[in-house]
Amino acid sequence: MRADAFLEAVKALPVADLATLVPDGGGLVVVAPHPDDESLGCGGLIAQAVREGRTVRVVIVSNGCGSHPNSKAYPHDRLRDLREAETVAAMAELGLSSEHVHFLRLPDGGVPSEGADAEAAADRIADIAREAGASALFVTWRHDPHCDHTASAAIAGLAQARLPGIAAYAYPVWGWTLPPEREVGPAPEGYRLAVEDERAAKRRAVEAHASQVSGLITDDPSGFQLQAAMIDRLCGPHEWYIALP
Repeated sequence: MRADAFLEAVKALPVADLATLVPDGGGLVVVAPHPDDESLGCGGLIAQAVREGRTVRVVIVSNGCGSHPNSKAYPHDRLRDLREAETVAAMAELGLSSEHVHFLRLPDGGVPSEGADAEAAADRIADIAREAGASALFVTWRHDPHCDHTASAAIAGLAQARLPGIAAYAYPVWGWTLPPEREVGPAPEGYRLAVEDERAAKRRAVEAHASQVSGLITDDPSGFQLQAAMIDRLCGPHEWYIALP
């Protein structure tokens, strides 16, 4: 199926409640390739689950240091620490405390899809899911056009194999920018989650990633910055979750 048709079908997925996405009153784990993907893709889900008393864990796979690789003011370790602090602040906006946010610190731009490091990351995610009593796992869509998003999906797939019976979903972030003719597989199944009540908190969470949205880092002209149009797209009244086999 072409990406344009697939994504139109994603926008038309049936609306479901949290209990359908995360069954049996269980907890959930959100796996994000970079600091900010968790807020962009799942901010409403996280806020809603926390409000309902569900156990929520967030796992950030990469160290985030690829966003401004040429900054002298924010060399590698300082940038990593900044982006982790931003994530903690973002999750606080959604009601999630810092001890429930885990950082794997794999290399930004070099997250592995297989091998010993990928297996170790999958083990860690599976352990976190068991500790949380998770009945659902969320990760970026494998067709997102970023190598770390694809690799994080692969790692989550390895973790899923260690967690029999867990529900698993993909959330598109950069997938919305795919060339329309790109082939992405069969028609989607899954759900939309209504997050109108969480939109303000979600936007505050996204904005807490100041290095990515506000021009905080000024000495790397090639550095990354989220565009307002993308933030608006992902901070709408629904979030989209594609069911994984």
